[in-house]
Amino acid sequence: MSKVILITGASTGFGRYTVETLAAEGHRVFASMRDINGKNREHAGAIKAKGIEVVELDVTETQSVEQAVASVVNKAGRIDVLINNAGVASAGVSEAFTDTQVTALFDVNVIGLHRVTRAVLPIFRRKRSGLIINIGSILGRVTFPFFGIYGASKFAVEAITDSLRYETSQFGIDVALVQPSAYPTQMYSSAAQPHDTVKIEEYGDVGEIPGAMFESFMSMFEGADAPNPHDIAEAVATLIETPAGQRPTRTVVGASFGADTINNAIEPVQASSVKALSLDHLEILKTV
Repeated sequence: MSKVILITGASTGFGRYTVETLAAEGHRVFASMRDINGKNREHAGAIKAKGIEVVELDVTETQSVEQAVASVVNKAGRIDVLINNAGVASAGVSEAFTDTQVTALFDVNVIGLHRVTRAVLPIFRRKRSGLIINIGSILGRVTFPFFGIYGASKFAVEAITDSLRYETSQFGIDVALVQPSAYPTQMYSSAAQPHDTVKIEEYGDVGEIPGAMFESFMSMFEGADAPNPHDIAEAVATLIETPAGQRPTRTVVGASFGADTINNAIEPVQASSVKALSLDHLEILKTV
């Protein structure tokens, strides 16, 4: 059955692949991104040329989010699936990131996700159904040195996703998380670098490790066995096609670095915690 789908951060990378994959499968997809008449004009034009609808949406601005959601509902009459994909990355010595940089990253990856979800949830609650798919990261489960700031935002997405799944289950709303590994996308190649270069210099040889890590990753991305970003689109498509109440809470895509092991270990602990609160009934999705 065709769904009306809103996805954030659709200009490039995971978002772009997902938009095109879902549209090809017959869904009505609204590809959202910021600055469609400026920075992302070319990307927006290319998506429109494929017959896919594009909507202006900046996850860091509440008014932009609310206007975009209203626009989709006005055109399609409803929203069935929200994919929170918009995100920015960072890599480098944690101490060398300024508070302004950290605030900006969390504004997109965490608060932005909350803004969009908050705008869509009333629609889902009224119709007593809906699916939210949050794009997290294996770095929300395992920690790589020098990716701590980015990882912290993805750890936050883990908590938000779990809590939302419990809180909205009785409204027939399903919430799932996709945890991609490292992939050759624009987000990765344009990851923010710390601004405090003095601090980096004070770390000496350790401060040079992030650069070496990037060279290693980029070499891997250029190889014949490079991971394909389209994997994430396929994982999202599978979640959408899976019947409500049967979807996995987490889906690792790519090299897990142990994230799948952590997922399996934490699942019974999480269930036990909710049961101890006498809230285990919230684990069961209430379908119509």
